[in-house]
Amino acid sequence: MTAAHLPHIPERFNISSYFLDAPAHRWPDRTAIVGEPHPVTYAELATLANRFGNALLSLGCERGDRILIILPDSAEFIAAFFGAAKIGAIAVPVNALARSSDYSHYLSDSAANFVILHSSALSELAAALGDSSPPVIVLAGDEFADSLGLHLLKWSELVYSTSPQLAAADTLSTDTAFILYTSGSGGIPKGAIHQHKDMLVTTHSFACGVLGLREDDITFSVSKLFFAYGLGNGMYFPFSLGAKTLLNPGRTKVDTVISMVARHRPTVFFSVPTFYAAVLAEAEQNPAVDFSSIRLAVSAGEMLPAEIFKRFRRRFGLEILDGIGSTEMLHMFLSSRPGAARPGSCGFPTPGYQARIVDQHGADLPDGEIGNLWVRGASAFAGYWQKPELTSLVMRDGWVATGDKFIREQRYYRYCGRSDDMMKVSGMWISPMEIENALLGHPLVLEAAAVARTDANGLTHPVAFVVLRAGTGNPAHLHHEISEHAKSRLVPYKCPREIHICSELPKTATGKIQRFKLRSSGS
Repeated sequence: MTAAHLPHIPERFNISSYFLDAPAHRWPDRTAIVGEPHPVTYAELATLANRFGNALLSLGCERGDRILIILPDSAEFIAAFFGAAKIGAIAVPVNALARSSDYSHYLSDSAANFVILHSSALSELAAALGDSSPPVIVLAGDEFADSLGLHLLKWSELVYSTSPQLAAADTLSTDTAFILYTSGSGGIPKGAIHQHKDMLVTTHSFACGVLGLREDDITFSVSKLFFAYGLGNGMYFPFSLGAKTLLNPGRTKVDTVISMVARHRPTVFFSVPTFYAAVLAEAEQNPAVDFSSIRLAVSAGEMLPAEIFKRFRRRFGLEILDGIGSTEMLHMFLSSRPGAARPGSCGFPTPGYQARIVDQHGADLPDGEIGNLWVRGASAFAGYWQKPELTSLVMRDGWVATGDKFIREQRYYRYCGRSDDMMKVSGMWISPMEIENALLGHPLVLEAAAVARTDANGLTHPVAFVVLRAGTGNPAHLHHEISEHAKSRLVPYKCPREIHICSELPKTATGKIQRFKLRSSGS
């Protein structure tokens, strides 16, 4: 970050003091969480975080201990996260809907000292633990559930018996505050280490510098809090201004989200491309779908197809601000700007961030050439937890190699896919996004993914997988129709040789399409 765009970062800084205690002191009775299931004020939330921090201290928690948080989006999640950070421990939030194999990885990789667990995930965690010696486990939710042979501490008994007062640990801005696991779109999740200062940097750059979030905003993030994108959208961005957040503790379902938008009237909506497509599909069936309260719609996770951008603007009168961030950089480093969004582009660097498109040797490429995206900014991760060799492969002299292919045209950046998603056909590079966008132009195609396949002669060609809109009927006759549609929009070598109609596409918990699974599938 340049000096002009770098916020003042004091040497001693604690995210809990800044993002929770400060607004609670200034606006104690102001609503922090609109729902659900009920409103929570800033004072109530800060008190809950203090009680949780004191509970950890009473259990012998020390600075640097890892606290694995397996909770749905809720006041308890936020209290656990900030309560851990406030005492100098390290919050490690993960998906509350994951499987035992995932939890086994998170436990062994982070060497978590404590687990804060919702009862709905108890059976999966128990299976992950097996016969190993478990860490201290605090159970929230239905606290009368079968303990499955584990010694459990009850959230209500533990947390509400402690003091509501807690002084923040004297942490440095460069101390480790939390670890976020990558979504695993291309393999095993890795833990990215983030420092106390990083949230302040991304708030200044994106929440204020791009979105211009306001004190009277209500943010609603479809992406959950355990994901880097959702953590900013649904927690520390609104809290930095004393604004409100709308949380959905349940599974992300399009009808639930549409209902919540209608009832709570959020003003800033954060989602991923696949969910915007689902909202459009629902709106086409139900003209009453109402997004009139939304003043800003934001997308990330994958490139937003131009077709989705155009259809959403026609239906709701909103331009979707597409951007790209990463777990390693914590939030957005490229973003479209309000009033200047271009279909198919994720804009240009956010304030204070730099981006380069380079070849395989790290040499800069000119506009119009596809290359590897490297980024630099003050929120960059400190490294992968316990993986110094992998860290050295990703961090290059202050730059972070994102693993994404990009092209820059007239200062606008366009995402071409993950490096291992790119296809070389007839000696020319093809982005899967170009094929997918052409397929999405067909009125019956809801979702699309394109991957490379190698035939018996060793030649590479594109293959497409599509999900049809509900109520389409027998899809057998549509293969030819969709293929002809693609041929009318793509040059021959980019046209998919095969089109497979499927019920769903494999995705990570954060909504990214797992193309590596499609490449290895039999059909």
